[in-house]
Amino acid sequence: MAHYMPARWLPAMFLSISIVAAAAPNAQQLLEASDAMRNPDRPFSLTTTLIDFHEGRQTDQDTLTVYSKIDADSGQYRSLIRFDSPARDAGKLLFKSGLDLWFYDPSSQASVRISPQQRLLGQAANGDVVTVNWAHDYAASFAGEQDIADGDRQLKHCYELALVARSPQATYHSIDLWLDVATQRPVKARFHAESGTVLKVSYFRRFQEELGAVRPTEIVIIDGLIPDWITVMRYSNYAWKDIPEAWMQRDYLARFHPD
Repeated sequence: MAHYMPARWLPAMFLSISIVAAAAPNAQQLLEASDAMRNPDRPFSLTTTLIDFHEGRQTDQDTLTVYSKIDADSGQYRSLIRFDSPARDAGKLLFKSGLDLWFYDPSSQASVRISPQQRLLGQAANGDVVTVNWAHDYAASFAGEQDIADGDRQLKHCYELALVARSPQATYHSIDLWLDVATQRPVKARFHAESGTVLKVSYFRRFQEELGAVRPTEIVIIDGLIPDWITVMRYSNYAWKDIPEAWMQRDYLARFHPD
């Protein structure tokens, strides 16, 4: 025998559905919390090691020292990156202020504006090695919940966020970001070109206590078209750093001496 729902129950049912829909997490707040896990909120320095692999074999390695501080006016980080190795690149600099990125070569004593999308080593772009508040450069929307395998192949129940660049100068046109529901730690990110092509996929790994918070200290970056091309970014030597304001000026690059 068929059973019919009494009409008096219908408003309560729709109210329940509305409550569930209204309970969706605030995507921009989740993104801000994820940024805080990835990046300290006070001036700091760290060492970034980029290791490039092709078909399981290491092909190249770069070591950089990163100095970053938040610009009080924009809320975005300004970063100065010094190349430490290999020897052929030692002393070269990258400088980011706002959405502008500059490369300085001491041999020519010239600073040249460059694109954050341009590759630095392997799958790592110039924009990947500078400190960035994604919540500043991208508008986030909630895309649901999903079970995702993390960088250690452990299944995590995640929030999925869809990020769209606020400016064409952002490193990526859009990003799909997965955050662990239990911890809100970043698990995985997928980066898109304006055409929709997947440029790369990243996994956040090796979470440990650094500068007052548990942060990912390794990011595995996999080419979106050729998965045998992999770059590993490792972070070490975290330290609070009193960064002079002069360091964060393009005109100062030729005079920069960290010691």
